[in-house]
Amino acid sequence: MSLRAVSAIDGRYATLTAPLSAFFSEYALIRFRVRVEIEWLILLSDRPEITDVRPLTPEERIQLRRCVTEFSEEDALLVKEIERTTNHDVKAVEYFLKRRLDGTSLDDVREWLHFACTSEDINNLAHALMLKGAIEEVFLPQADRLVADVAALASETADVPMLSHTHGQPASPTTVGKELAVFVTRWRRQIARLRTQEYLGKMNGAVGNFNAHLSAYPDAPWPDIAERFVTGFGLTYNPLTTQIEPHDYMAELFHNLVRWNNILLDFDRDLWGYIHLKYFRQKAVAGEIGSSTMPHKVNPIDFENSEANIGLSNAILEHLASKLTVSRWQRDLSDSSAIRSVGTGIAYACIAVGATLRGLRKLSVNGAALTADLEDAWEVLAEPVQTVLRKAGISDAYEKLKDLTRGSGIDAVGMHAFIADLNLPEEDKERLLRMTPAAYIGLAPELARRALAGEE
Repeated sequence: MSLRAVSAIDGRYATLTAPLSAFFSEYALIRFRVRVEIEWLILLSDRPEITDVRPLTPEERIQLRRCVTEFSEEDALLVKEIERTTNHDVKAVEYFLKRRLDGTSLDDVREWLHFACTSEDINNLAHALMLKGAIEEVFLPQADRLVADVAALASETADVPMLSHTHGQPASPTTVGKELAVFVTRWRRQIARLRTQEYLGKMNGAVGNFNAHLSAYPDAPWPDIAERFVTGFGLTYNPLTTQIEPHDYMAELFHNLVRWNNILLDFDRDLWGYIHLKYFRQKAVAGEIGSSTMPHKVNPIDFENSEANIGLSNAILEHLASKLTVSRWQRDLSDSSAIRSVGTGIAYACIAVGATLRGLRKLSVNGAALTADLEDAWEVLAEPVQTVLRKAGISDAYEKLKDLTRGSGIDAVGMHAFIADLNLPEEDKERLLRMTPAAYIGLAPELARRALAGEE
């Protein structure tokens, strides 16, 4: 951790976000650009229509790809040094690679680097690869861990009764596990969409029409060549663009992440509330201090930390989703600057997930508090009683229970006395008399288990 870092991502949270540096650092961006430039040169050499590029030997292909696999921070610094002269980041990569090939057996193909390319041909593919790698290799594994941990806790507590709260007031009981399973189901849906996310790319020149390509090789099937090149990276080919790939897929991805974040925010706030109600205890960590003046405090700081970072992530991702899909005419440069903050938005999302994981692992269910609240909420049985009265055809059933329970407390004795006086079939009356708030949980355990098992 650098104590002089301007951003918390590279300062306080540096250890948490370190895996993202392989995708969103300046070094990573340059390395991905190098990869695209190298693969384009190799593809040109493979195409019989491009008659002036000789075939490369297997050794030369290995040599070229080593420019990527062995790309070092020193190499990146050299590119940045070249950029100080060119004032153009992609051209600096081209010049760097030409220097690397100078004096080698590949010297005669140096001028085919960046052939017919606009800088956005290189950049759009680099950005797609960066996003794809970061989501698949960093974000999704972390998200999967969170969902697995919540699912495990939901399974353990599927039968544990809990008083519901609608509008913050006592409501029909549920179970701890069923309420947790709701979040598992919601997250799984977003993860499924993230796993099928398309990452689009283009390779069609200055304004998307293969103008330069055709001027040199008018008979080459350039759209087919471009599609093969883009799909070779595991990306989806976009056949019709301006100078830039329009970034619509990025907006889809970022909106998906915002939905994930908002489900996480909902979870954080629910857990915070359950801790406040003492439904969950927090494990005290040795040496940790909750308050600088109140020694007893064990604060739900991890869920609060997650909430704060979700806000930062959403602010950036929502802005990028709106900004990046808008470009004047065939292109303006405003996307280039904005897109550099993609990693920041995703980093804050990862920090939030990590914080929630830490908070979750400190929790234990407080059965005594759950039982006490249920025992103090016999009024929630007004719902089943009035429902059975309706079934029996008794008029004003709802109103009778409303007069009995609304705004006034009632205990087991009072509820049982009311039920005993009802003109109901004995079977119904006995079932109501056996009922307790803790037993009035409907199908919550079954619904939770089915959801956790992935059943409809």
